[in-house]
Amino acid sequence: MGEHTIKLPDVGEGVAEAELVEWHVKIGDIVREDSILGAVMTDKATVEIPSPVQGEVIWLGAEIGDTLAVGSPLIRLKVEGEGTPTQAIEDQPGELEPAEPKPLPETTKVAEAKPKAEAKPEPAPLKAAPVARATTIGAPRAEGDRPLASPAVRLRAQEAGIDLRQVAGSGPAGRIGHEDLDAFIARGTHAAGAVAAGLQPSNEITDIKVVGLRRKIAEKMAKAKQRIPHITYVEEVDVTALEELRAQLNKGKRADQPKLTILPFLMRALVKAIADHPQMNAIFEDDAGVIHQYGAVNIGMAAQTRNGVVVATVHHAEARDIWDCGAEVNRLADAAKAGTATREELSGSTITITSLGAIGGVVTTPVINYPEVAIIGVNKIMMRPVWDGASFVPRKMMNLSSGFDHRVIDGWDAAVFIQRVKALLETPAMIFV
Repeated sequence: MGEHTIKLPDVGEGVAEAELVEWHVKIGDIVREDSILGAVMTDKATVEIPSPVQGEVIWLGAEIGDTLAVGSPLIRLKVEGEGTPTQAIEDQPGELEPAEPKPLPETTKVAEAKPKAEAKPEPAPLKAAPVARATTIGAPRAEGDRPLASPAVRLRAQEAGIDLRQVAGSGPAGRIGHEDLDAFIARGTHAAGAVAAGLQPSNEITDIKVVGLRRKIAEKMAKAKQRIPHITYVEEVDVTALEELRAQLNKGKRADQPKLTILPFLMRALVKAIADHPQMNAIFEDDAGVIHQYGAVNIGMAAQTRNGVVVATVHHAEARDIWDCGAEVNRLADAAKAGTATREELSGSTITITSLGAIGGVVTTPVINYPEVAIIGVNKIMMRPVWDGASFVPRKMMNLSSGFDHRVIDGWDAAVFIQRVKALLETPAMIFV
């Protein structure tokens, strides 16, 4: 038996480091060749790391959220034969020297210490972690000892009325996984006293480390608010005629055409309005003091995914008709939610639309997608009484809540631009002229 050390590979594009965002294995797991060990995130993409060999995990070189240099030891496996301790996945010429591994939890340190002491494969105690899945009924933790579990596991436990302090965890440091919760429920022990009777105070604090996509979102939002003085302009739009047109188009659409939402109409309205106001379709390179105005209208579409908001880009909206815009919005939304969107599909936007759909609220204050200079926020459509000069009539109304970079867009110009968009949406035939 020997050891095989897997290093963080060169993920390309000149990337020198990456953030560990997910482990798919734990100490003691047996992995097969090409099994996914974990995933790292760079500024440009999330990359899964496969195993080049079959073996048993005996050491993990980082925790979720740690940033590692290319070439750093990532994981060690116990393998058949002598092993190759210094081999990395797809070693590249000029690869960086391995960085010093960061301090690890106690369970990981023990796993690392043994090979240094005996210069041979790890003895049996390395496999002791799974023993934590005990069948003993009763609290496996001392009073005040907070159980380790992911938010998803905590939610399941809360919905099932289970006190996680009563559940034994089989993960590192006693971390509770879904399988531990399933085993606990199968034993039927939670009905014997794990559920607190009546209303009870809770002093539980859940610490959630901000990593991966959520950290990228946080950094970008902070940068946008720190560097961009926002001006928000809200205007209500009568979309009664637009909704009637949309219903007719959907009723007569071909089988290969998408069902239209309001977004494709707004995209085409933006294209028409930007032709008169090109300063809205721009990137402000503030460090250099240069505004880049684009002829291509690349519309970013903020999409909510399981891990957070991402902005997928409909490139060249100026060259797409209403149906093509609708099809591309649907395709990108599906790719973003599935996590399969490419780097090109998640970059290159010049102006962004953000919408919360039917729950869009009355007014929002959207944050500009830095370094763009404008963002258009769509609020929900509501039936409201509107005075037509003689009486109140029911009309379908929707607010546009839009943000602009006040360093380069004056309030007057922002208002004129939105009024142009409003006119196009209220008289939708003008969109097609």
